[in-house]
Amino acid sequence: MLTPDQLQTIKATVPALQAHGTDITRVFYASLFQAHPELRNIFNPVNQENGRQASTLAASILMYAAHIDQLDQLGGMVNRIAHKHVSLEVLPEHYPIVGEHLLAAIGTILGDAATPEIMDAWAAAYAQLADIMIGVEGGMKHAGAAQYGGWQGFKPFTVTGRKQESLVITSFELSPQDGQPLPPFQPGQYISVQLQAIGQTNQQIRQYSLSDAPNGRTYRISVKRESAPTNTSELPPGLISSHLHDALNVGDTALVHMPAGDFVLQDSTRPVVLLSGGVGVTPMISMVNTLVASGSARPVLFVHAAMNREVHAFRDHINTLTRIHPQLQKQVYYAQVAPDDQAGVHHDEGGLLNLSALQPLLPDGEAEYYYCGPSGFAGAVEGLLDDLGVPAERRFTETFGPSQGFAVPSGNG
Repeated sequence: MLTPDQLQTIKATVPALQAHGTDITRVFYASLFQAHPELRNIFNPVNQENGRQASTLAASILMYAAHIDQLDQLGGMVNRIAHKHVSLEVLPEHYPIVGEHLLAAIGTILGDAATPEIMDAWAAAYAQLADIMIGVEGGMKHAGAAQYGGWQGFKPFTVTGRKQESLVITSFELSPQDGQPLPPFQPGQYISVQLQAIGQTNQQIRQYSLSDAPNGRTYRISVKRESAPTNTSELPPGLISSHLHDALNVGDTALVHMPAGDFVLQDSTRPVVLLSGGVGVTPMISMVNTLVASGSARPVLFVHAAMNREVHAFRDHINTLTRIHPQLQKQVYYAQVAPDDQAGVHHDEGGLLNLSALQPLLPDGEAEYYYCGPSGFAGAVEGLLDDLGVPAERRFTETFGPSQGFAVPSGNG
């Protein structure tokens, strides 16, 4: 428990974290990896190179410091980080390592401003956070392993199906090699996959959304091949996504972790609006398939934004569902409409997602809005929801990249 003086000291460091947080986290990661190169195995190297990992960690540290005397307001952040850590097999013994290098980085960047009082307060604050996270993550691991079909850590699965969904997205069906039934998951959750890409010395872990309804026998992920960023020549294409597309075939083995994630379809009777951009469609397919399979009467509007027909995944599947189920409507946007694209078949609207085309289709009542995609897409949806006056409690989202994490977050790629 922090003393009142330590609480005030932490709060007083918020301006310094706002000014130097990303520098602190960059020094932290460099020091951590130099001393413990084995921890690179659970990080996406592209997110390290482009600075997103450092920026996300800095934002999380700032949020923790700002609410150090109101920890009950951190429930959402703690829950999301815990899910990510469980999926990465972050262990209690990792926390002292992270704490040592984080405190050293704070001291390095703040210099003389890092007084003994500040460093003592941050040591106590980190110890408090570590205790919280270890407790929450331990409970999640125990509950996951204790359920029917549950397990701990990573276990081998066989690729029993592979299907190209678009020019850039391929689905992989995964079946447990031990033949045991699979525990249910909540639509919207993801699994971690651990693989060693060809030519690499280390294994890497990535999270991929489950893209089908639970069936107790298999898991399906649908993976986008991540190309190198177009705004720089220094960053490589996605290491593991490229390996999956180029080298993972039916009969091959992948190590899989229990499903995790807090972006999930809520258990309610409200209408549902599912909005996705690009490969953000994958958790939405899981959600809509689950709603249909359950016989739910909830009205559903499925909204998807794609660049063009070539990269539009699950088109035929959604068209079929909307023909069969009267409670399901769709609205598909193509940023680039080809001359032979048919409205109502390939897409419904040209251009970007916009309120004037969307609003007439919105279901009556207080709908829940689920949205997933790149940060630009998520920002555009936020603007639409603001214009519609949708309150925060009916908005559910997940964007790509590093999670809002404190210690060891990761991301897709």
